[in-house]
Amino acid sequence: MTTDELEVRTVAATDAGELFTLRRAAFVTEAQQYDDPHIPPLTQTLAELKADLARPDVITLGAWLGHRLVGSIRVLLEDGKATLGRFAVAPDLQGKGIGSRLLVEIVPRLPEGTAEVWVFTGRDSLQNLAFYTSQGYEHQHDQMIGDLTYAYLRRLLGEEPADENA
Repeated sequence: MTTDELEVRTVAATDAGELFTLRRAAFVTEAQQYDDPHIPPLTQTLAELKADLARPDVITLGAWLGHRLVGSIRVLLEDGKATLGRFAVAPDLQGKGIGSRLLVEIVPRLPEGTAEVWVFTGRDSLQNLAFYTSQGYEHQHDQMIGDLTYAYLRRLLGEEPADENA
């Protein structure tokens, strides 16, 4: 599989069931790492997901390989800022460039005037932190919510990620 084989498009309400399944599969590992089966991506109902897809301030992109939804990313838009969340790639296809492709594809879909993109992940999710850093995101701060500490990273638009091979 190459990322050229992917079709990236906005997730429609008719895709809600498939998105629901993808997120459940993708976030089980995260839940196991934190010993918490109650993380939001695993407790959101299908009805809540459908309502989220209908929000005017949310963009949800999906990556399809043929008829299969293999990756997704949710973006909350607010006052010149985009916040990424619910970033999911099918467990059997992780590490094959799907997540990187989604990060690249989201930027041109952001409204004009969006100056920065934020993402958050568990502070102990070292693989996620390394991935976001490699994509040009810089750690800004940590925040404790309940029993979990989240790391918040930001990328200013107009700044390209550093090429590690240069």
